[in-house]
This record gives sequence, C-alpha cells and structure tokens, in this order.
Amino acid sequence: MPSSDRSIAERQLPPAGFGRMPPLLQWLCLAALSIVTTLPLELAGFPAALLMGPMAAGIVAALSGSTIRLPPAFFFLVQVVLALMIAATVSRDFIGTFVDNWPVMLFVVLSVIAVSTVSGWSIARTGILPGTTAIWGSSAGAAATMMIMAEAYGADARLVAFMQYLRVIFVASLATLVAHFGGHAAGIAAPQDWFAPAPVLPLVAMLAGGIAVALIARRLRLPASAFLAPFAVASALNLSGAITIELPPWLLAAAFTLLGWNIGLGFTRAILAHARRALFPTVLSIVVLISCSGLLAGLLIWLLDVDPLTAYLATSPGGLDSIAIIAASSTVDVAFVMALQTARLILVTLFGPALARFVADRA
Repeated sequence: MPSSDRSIAERQLPPAGFGRMPPLLQWLCLAALSIVTTLPLELAGFPAALLMGPMAAGIVAALSGSTIRLPPAFFFLVQVVLALMIAATVSRDFIGTFVDNWPVMLFVVLSVIAVSTVSGWSIARTGILPGTTAIWGSSAGAAATMMIMAEAYGADARLVAFMQYLRVIFVASLATLVAHFGGHAAGIAAPQDWFAPAPVLPLVAMLAGGIAVALIARRLRLPASAFLAPFAVASALNLSGAITIELPPWLLAAAFTLLGWNIGLGFTRAILAHARRALFPTVLSIVVLISCSGLLAGLLIWLLDVDPLTAYLATSPGGLDSIAIIAASSTVDVAFVMALQTARLILVTLFGPALARFVADRA
C-alpha cells in the first residue's frame, strides 16, 4: 500500500508497544519473536514453517503498534528469489500440463474468478465498501499485484490490502494444515545445513540476471513483473539445460522470512480500525471462496486424477508467492499448481480493470 496512505492511517492512532521502540530494536524484537513462532512449526514438520512463523510474528508486532515495514526493494528481491526457486522445480511438463488439460483448467480458473467477482459485487451491494475497492479486494490474484492495480484505478489501497492479505492468511494457514495432517509434507531426512558452501559467482550471476529481467518487465508494465518474468525466463533456461538453478538454504530461508514479515506487518491497528466494518463480510466472502475452490479441487481430482493437495493448492485463491512456497515444501505436482495459479493471475491482470469497472457500475 502507498506509504502516504499508510502514514496518514497510522497517525490516527498513538504509538504503542513496539511503536515506542527505535526501529532497530523493533526489528530485533521481531526477529526474536519469529524464532519463537517458527521453531515449533519447523520441529513439527509443517510445510512453509519459515513463512508461517514470521508471518505470525509480524501480525503480533503490527497489532502491538510496530512502525517498521519491509522496504519495497527487499520485497522485490524476495519475489525474484522465489521465482528462481520455483523455476528450479518446474519440469518439462509445465506447459504440457496446461495444454493437455486446458478445457478443465480454464473452467476452474474462470470459476474462481467468477466466484471472487460475485463476492466483491455482494460486498459492494451492502454499501460497506465502495464498488471498485470491494471488487479489487476480492480479486483472486497475487495480493501485491492487486494492490498496485487497485490504487491505479482509484480504489482504497488500505482496504484492498486488508482484504487481500487476510485471504492470504486464511488460504496459507489452511493449506499448511492440510499438507501437514494429510501426510504431504516433504520429509526431513537430515538436519538442514543452512550455510552449506555454494558457488558464489554462479549465484551472483543468477540473481543479477533475475533482477535484470524483473526490472525490464517492470519497465514494460508486465503483470507481477518481479515474479512471473524471472520465473518464465529461468524456467525456459533451466528446461533447456542452459543453466542449473541452485539456491543456498540460507537465501531461501531469508526470502521466506521476509515474505512472512511483509504480510504480517501489514495488519496494523490503524488498518484494522479503518476496515472494521468490512471484517465480517470479508471473512464470509473468504470462506465462500475457499469452499468453492475446494469443490473445484474435487472436480480436478475426479476428472484429472490428481492428488488432493495438488488440486487444492492449484485452485487456492492466492497469494501466488505463498502458495508457491507451500507447494515447493510439499510432495505435490508443482508444475500443475503453478500452471493454474499463473493462468489465473494473467487472466485477472488482463481483464481485471474492465471487470472491476463493469461490476462496480452495477453495484
């Protein structure tokens, strides 16, 4: 959300708890709290524990009055790293997965978009939120992308952020629980060597290339430029054998942690106060959307014979980056999940503005 909107919102409430401490001390406390929230999840074998733990810590810090935020440049780098990580897991079946099953997959993607649009229209009809804000907040795309596009089309970025990231928390938490208790968590064969030696020059070249591609895509105003563009290029190069993508564990852990903080720290007291009237309809719409996604996952299981968690992650309504982490941390068909998630993001990005205006005018 824009820094100007955030600063205006936060000036409405006096500093409290975390907010009374210097920024450096806030970061140190957040890091310590993240260890406390992450360690039990990691020991229990939960997928994406390094995302969920910091996200929970970020929420606690934000609701305690924290004033720190992840700088945009760091979030940009996190998306590039995650794009490279997923590109390394994509097999030659990625494109073939969609081509071979495009009627069913397109139906599923359009159904998720339709349900999210109806949810936004229903909220707008209540008068609790403006039409365009309700539509963008309910859009089933990448949360960061939806926020940027919503602001560009005149919606309230604070409320859109609240609706989008609240859904991310619901979806990611449920997906993590399903993966863990459903027996899909990737087993840990040995203690992780976080600082295992990694070739420095190839790593630097890979990151530099990913950043360059993302910057070019951003300049061209491509959707989700920091994630999709490096993901597409790195996947193609990886499949062709031109490069071998190897990312050290410490870098992935840092990326997961920063993404968790970015989501969690967005839930400030000021934003919750600003969005309190929209809390119940937003939660209700999230529950409806997740339920419909579950039904669509059942359709994929029946027609395409995919495993339940793969189907659930593929149909989950955002966010793309957190779902990618959970998929990569679990024993699922990553290519299938990313094919559906990417297709939905592209369609929402291309047709979202016109759809939002069309529905808002009739709400």
